[in-house]
Amino acid sequence: MTPDPLLTVLTARVREAAHARSRTCPCGAATLADRPDATVVRHAGLVAKAHAADADPAELALRVTAAARLPGILLPPLGRPPVTLHGRLVTYWPYGTPVDPHDPDAAPWEAAATLLARLHTTPAPTAVPPMRGPVKAAQAVARLRATAPDHPATPPVLRAWAALPAWARGEAAMPDTTTLCHGDLHLGQLVRHPAPEGPWLLIDVDDLGTGVPAWDLARPAAWYACGLLPPDEWHRFLSAYRATGGPAVPSDGDPWPALDVPARTLTAQTAARAVTKAVAADRPLDEVEQSLVDACARMASISPSAPHA
Repeated sequence: MTPDPLLTVLTARVREAAHARSRTCPCGAATLADRPDATVVRHAGLVAKAHAADADPAELALRVTAAARLPGILLPPLGRPPVTLHGRLVTYWPYGTPVDPHDPDAAPWEAAATLLARLHTTPAPTAVPPMRGPVKAAQAVARLRATAPDHPATPPVLRAWAALPAWARGEAAMPDTTTLCHGDLHLGQLVRHPAPEGPWLLIDVDDLGTGVPAWDLARPAAWYACGLLPPDEWHRFLSAYRATGGPAVPSDGDPWPALDVPARTLTAQTAARAVTKAVAADRPLDEVEQSLVDACARMASISPSAPHA
């Protein structure tokens, strides 16, 4: 197989940056991710990330600047200017220890919720674009329409999507344009820094911006509603968020009126991605993927709550 040119160059650049003062290299390199929207290479304590080809340079610069000004919440970038390699913007970050996917009992739900609440209650330290969550959801549904129009799972996903308000589909401004949001929260977006046992921090600023804070709670809320996240883990997450003063939901009582629209949107987005991947691999939906499609079918029969600002 011919080596990917971007990955080859990115590996060389991160090695060079990690050993700027020495020709000796005992530590090797590791590819942490290699996807169209993110190629990430680690070398020693340094990580280089090639962002999506359509990343806006000015918007990414604002997001990276915001991360640098929010220590203790977001992993700060290293003081190296972004470069362009093979048409992709590349930024540099310190390495942090990720969540262990093989130890679900140690999942840092409380840390994730606390960091989100702190992010949501912190004024944006610099101008940032709108949070990109709804736009990314719309892109996933567009890919579903283009690649799997005849799949039996596609109609229920599209019906659930069509029932959402325009802002959730990325077709109108969000009802909250001031709250700072992560935009793509899941447990893969947390690392310990300094590695290996430093405090948890949020990573990945590609979708960072202002918007509806409930969006950042929507993925675990959707998993809980679909039966994919155990109730105790959901309640740990929600309780920690409320205890830290997070504004996305009321401090007590039923949180669902605030979470309903974002959770529906994330469910439709995740189901769209699942069907698209299954079609590309020429395989049937697995049990988890089918549960997401089934949730979309149920959602389409019940009108969503009014958007929560």
